Amino acid sequence: MNDIYTLILIYILLELFETQWQKADTLMGMLLNMYQQYRRHIIWFLLLHPTFYFTIYLAIATDFKAEILLVLFIKTVDIATKILLMRQLFEKQEVSAELSQMLHAPLHKAMPYIGLFLYTPFIVMGLL
Repeated sequence: MNDIYTLILIYILLELFETQWQKADTLMGMLLNMYQQYRRHIIWFLLLHPTFYFTIYLAIATDFKAEILLVLFIKTVDIATKILLMRQLFEKQEVSAELSQMLHAPLHKAMPYIGLFLYTPFIVMGLL
């Protein structure tokens, strides 16, 4: 049982790490923070998502429980969406007026932590 608590704590700490380097006042700011890392190298950008790799480990360790696979699926889509948005915004520079407004709108202070609140309960359910 202590191992489960340790795994949950590790997951939470990794999620907080991701939140800290991505955090900004707007979605555009978050994407800009991510794009700065992406420009260094895509591998570097992917390595800055340690919860993705830890979730792969958890999926294997739990014999691919559905809750863990759900988190892995969402994280995969999340990373792919970030990459597509960054390329569209900063490389192709194609953005609609509506999307631009949304990206520049201020975020609630809790917004960067949504991953922590969304994924952690599923990780807990998958480990128990």
